[in-house]
Amino acid sequence: MSQTTFAQAINAALSEAMRLDPGVICYGLGVPDPKGVFGTTLGLQEKFGPERLFDMPTAENAMTGIGIGAALYGLRPVITHQRLDFALLSMDQLVNNAAKWHFMFGGQRSVPLTVRMILGRGWGQGPTHSQNLQAWFAHVPGLKVVMPASAEDAKGLLLSAIFDPDPVIFLEHRWLHNMKGEVPAGDYRLPLGKAKTVREGKDITVVSMSYMTVEAIHAADYLAAQGIHCDLIDLRSIRPIDWPTIEASVCRTGRLLVLDTGNLTGSVSGEVVARIAERCWDALICAPQRLAMPDFPEATSPALTEHYHVRAEHVAGRIGTMLGRPVDTAPLAGQRSHPHDVPGDWFAGPF
Repeated sequence: MSQTTFAQAINAALSEAMRLDPGVICYGLGVPDPKGVFGTTLGLQEKFGPERLFDMPTAENAMTGIGIGAALYGLRPVITHQRLDFALLSMDQLVNNAAKWHFMFGGQRSVPLTVRMILGRGWGQGPTHSQNLQAWFAHVPGLKVVMPASAEDAKGLLLSAIFDPDPVIFLEHRWLHNMKGEVPAGDYRLPLGKAKTVREGKDITVVSMSYMTVEAIHAADYLAAQGIHCDLIDLRSIRPIDWPTIEASVCRTGRLLVLDTGNLTGSVSGEVVARIAERCWDALICAPQRLAMPDFPEATSPALTEHYHVRAEHVAGRIGTMLGRPVDTAPLAGQRSHPHDVPGDWFAGPF
């Protein structure tokens, strides 16, 4: 185990996969650039050569089609998009080809393709560079969708994604890349579709994903000092979702709050609430609730985004309301001295 950043964990996973299997290739716009896609691909071309890690033109649909063909041929391509928003140009390839091939050809061939996409917000990214569209991909049968929230999970889940026989959408929130954690060395893998219990508690189940897990941890720790204990579950994979873990938790606590980085309508949080209402109705003490982004695009102006994002104080306040115990969230909000569109004083990028 060693202390490393989320970005370094991604780099380590790519390096380990390329070492283990000569069929693993990595490409995308800016992959070999001096900054190496926020540091995640630095040094890999020098280590494995330009035949296995290389740049691509600005042609997302074409590079995805190439990846599908390479996967069918026997390679394990890792495509890297510096923005999820750019990858929208490849939806036809992802939805109509990668996701369907195994089914349409009777399971004779798989498409072991991993597609890394950077998502997130802040620093004036604006409406076309900050979208969290994980629900789009999670809606498509045949695609697996992964959203790690820690450095350890980033490495373990990416290695599993690369060696999975099916296409995997691997979503990295840019606010996580500089966060540090303990990461095992070597070939470390975590199962796809298995959630992680981050905090244990009896009062309420909080289900989160990606960066929202960080805000949920701040809220849960603040509430614990006031005698409110949350069962905090980080989904890690949003297709497939670990329903047994969520259901078991809700049956213990009787309450559910779901946190989503995407917009509210049609979100993954809505699917979680719907499924729990169907399966755990008798265990619920109060109506399940959600916190997600509002249903309009994120603006570029900081003045317009000041109240756009869900933060720890909003999570704590909603939990207090659901428990009928008003919570003073001012001290929690007051802990944040940095601008609202960055995660912390330690944050120095990436854009």
